[in-house]
Amino acid sequence: MLSRRLVLAAAMATTLGAVSGPAWAEGEAPAAKLPVVASFSILGDFVKEVGGDRVAVTTIVGPNGDSHVYQPTPADAKALAAAKVIVVNGLGFEGWMDRLIKASGTKAELVVATTGITPRIRTASEPQEEEEEHGHAKGKKDAHGHDHGPIDPHAWQSIANAKVYVTNIRDGLVTADPAGKDAYTANAAAYIAKLDALEGEVKAAMAAIPAAQRRIITSHDAFGYFGAAYGVTLIAPEGVSTESEASAKDVARIIRQIKAQKIPAVFLENVSDPRLVERIAKESGAKIGGELYTDALSDDKGPATTYILMIQSNVKTLSSALSS
Repeated sequence: MLSRRLVLAAAMATTLGAVSGPAWAEGEAPAAKLPVVASFSILGDFVKEVGGDRVAVTTIVGPNGDSHVYQPTPADAKALAAAKVIVVNGLGFEGWMDRLIKASGTKAELVVATTGITPRIRTASEPQEEEEEHGHAKGKKDAHGHDHGPIDPHAWQSIANAKVYVTNIRDGLVTADPAGKDAYTANAAAYIAKLDALEGEVKAAMAAIPAAQRRIITSHDAFGYFGAAYGVTLIAPEGVSTESEASAKDVARIIRQIKAQKIPAVFLENVSDPRLVERIAKESGAKIGGELYTDALSDDKGPATTYILMIQSNVKTLSSALSS
């Protein structure tokens, strides 16, 4: 009797399968989604936009996380081993990633999202003559002895660069999943159109702030690409990595600059210890203009859960503080 029931169940399953047809037509999401690992939350958002429902995204450094100082876990290596695509920023941003990839033994397609982007070389907090005087022209070691060099990895802060990220991610997904080419291409094009509109908003908002007031002071130098793209002057006591420690000389110089130029506000960052900026604000008399999102998105309770919302939140914070 039991055997007969099993035969009937199998026959019904076969019949239902024949009626319903294949689970996915060509160009639709595969039954097993493409496993993709992104090194940090901003890249994870880009992958979700381009991949849509064809991908399952794992992000190593999550919301409000600091990729500069992240310590990988065995779970990260396991995720990489299972991935078909790995997306990294490059430009030295994830100093731990090469070792993690090697340890995982992964065979995944590696997408370096900054491929084709011209990197920003100098930091706003290190004038050229000071670099040459102290021998920093070829790079500077931070407090942990890591040589990040003169390259600024925060290229996503320029929306024009973000569009390059999206194109590189699209191409990487197509390589790993050729059947999804039409979907990835359409998703990328739609998202780039949104980024075009966003860029127009940012340019208009920054242009509305008097040029003399377009100065950003943050704890680490993460807004260099933003400043170059939208006409904002950057001042940061730390270097391009949050691992760098600001010297007393750097902090004193910035406090003098704030007073001399009557800079109205300094800004906190979601990935940095606020105490340095709070000290600068207290000693210079400048107000704290709010929190900016630099190296990570916010969690679900914050205003910057996607890249577009992150940029809009930053621009709103800057406009409010610098226009008054």
